[in-house]
Amino acid sequence: MTRMAGRSVDKSVDGGKSAAGRAPVVAALDLGHAKVGCFIMKPDGVRHADRTIRVAGAGHVQSRGIRGGGIVNMDEAAQAIGHAVERAERAAGSPVSGVVVTTAIGQMASHRVQARVSLGANPVGDADLARAIAMALAQIRLPNRRPIHVLPIAWSVDGARGVHDPRSMKGHSLGLDLLVVSMAESAFTALSHCLELAHLDLQGVVAAPVASSLAALEDDEMDLGCVCIDMGGGATSAAVWGGRSLLHIESLNVGGDHVTADIARGLSTSRAGAERLKTLHGSAMASANEDREMLEAPPRGEDPSAGPVVVPRAMLKTVIAPRVEETLELLRDRLRHAGVGLEPGAGLVLTGGASQLNGVRELAVRVFDRPVRLGKPQRAPHLADAASGPAFCSAAGVLLRAAYGPREAVSARKLMSRQITAADAPRVHRGGLVARAAGWLRENL
Repeated sequence: MTRMAGRSVDKSVDGGKSAAGRAPVVAALDLGHAKVGCFIMKPDGVRHADRTIRVAGAGHVQSRGIRGGGIVNMDEAAQAIGHAVERAERAAGSPVSGVVVTTAIGQMASHRVQARVSLGANPVGDADLARAIAMALAQIRLPNRRPIHVLPIAWSVDGARGVHDPRSMKGHSLGLDLLVVSMAESAFTALSHCLELAHLDLQGVVAAPVASSLAALEDDEMDLGCVCIDMGGGATSAAVWGGRSLLHIESLNVGGDHVTADIARGLSTSRAGAERLKTLHGSAMASANEDREMLEAPPRGEDPSAGPVVVPRAMLKTVIAPRVEETLELLRDRLRHAGVGLEPGAGLVLTGGASQLNGVRELAVRVFDRPVRLGKPQRAPHLADAASGPAFCSAAGVLLRAAYGPREAVSARKLMSRQITAADAPRVHRGGLVARAAGWLRENL
């Protein structure tokens, strides 16, 4: 590995400014089971006029050292990360010393907490908002888990919900719904150590479906209700949106690589051969003439006398379809059990590399009984064709998040350093707001 350790880029995950007042270089690292990708955005890459971004450099390599929803080989994973970042640095012509990681490893889950504080005779002010946030944070108990997102869902005044900005309103009580997204502490520790081996600073972690949502969803979809399903190689995860807020996160340790493994077992071929069959000929839905079309795959093992495995294409579909359908049905049932209701007509958007398999969209329509479309990083219009598909939504989403939000209720540095507590809520002095509280409240309301 040739990467050299350097100084961290301060506050990139929070969209912080450099000493010169300009946004810093931001590097997004997409750490998945199938690939490791890196997108780099320079300060001039934020286009406020149309709320788009320009990616200065992109690089991706085959993932190594990640299996079963976690990092299983530190050295291999660190090497893959280093290679992906080096490629992006060469393309951007700019070195980076830290990255914001988007991933689905670590059994990510969401937790909702509510708080209600009494109001005085004066209209609702910033101090009341800070008290509500502190009361919500005081309820969080997540043993052996690391919070990575703390996002407000909704405010209410005297029980009247749907309030976007309660300031200047009058009432007897102020309510807050807060969403906390967490990952396993052991996975976070392993991720931190892996980046140290790659000589990179960990500047934040973004759940893969959250990042993909920011790149692939329209504003109307977030407002009216939508589920963004990120179908990766090792995990399938979903982010549920409504009222412009993130409502729920769900994650399964089943992904496209499990389909590849099923093909390898069912057709007695190698993993490489199974991946090739899936990519070139695989489908989750029936197609014409598939009974008469024969496919060849290399045999398992190294016997030179063994001939290729020859199977009808219809057999390939009978292996792929049940696994994809089972995964989507399990995700659907998990969302129902979580009590996350969607409005009639709310749709689904599929992202991630595994979503590109033929027939997956049609199968998702049948399982969820809702309109489904394939998502792409639409607010990064200048990406090369090789990096503009559904597989790269999460990396683009991290850059969009750094440029335009959403902001966290507590700073990224607090989330990365230790467990959050009520002391991490925005603080208010008698004479006015401290800078962090003022900035957060301005950008979130």
